[in-house]
Amino acid sequence: AFRDMDACTNQAESYFSRLRRAEIGTHHHISGRYLHQYASEMAWREDHRREPNGSQFMLMAGAAMTHPVSRQWAGYWQR
Repeated sequence: AFRDMDACTNQAESYFSRLRRAEIGTHHHISGRYLHQYASEMAWREDHRREPNGSQFMLMAGAAMTHPVSRQWAGYWQR
């Protein structure tokens, strides 16, 4: 890891490592069309990885219940 007086690359390396691991182990393929959404998911996971599962669930459930239906994902399985 690179370290300067004010910055280091540990967090970036951790994020990209988890993103690669998610592609291999969970998603099996990440399409370029949806790359920003996979990256956003992994950024959320990286930011909340030290919180208990119950807290993570409540955050996700609250977000899912308060946001309107996504135009991009509505009817995704019917395509």
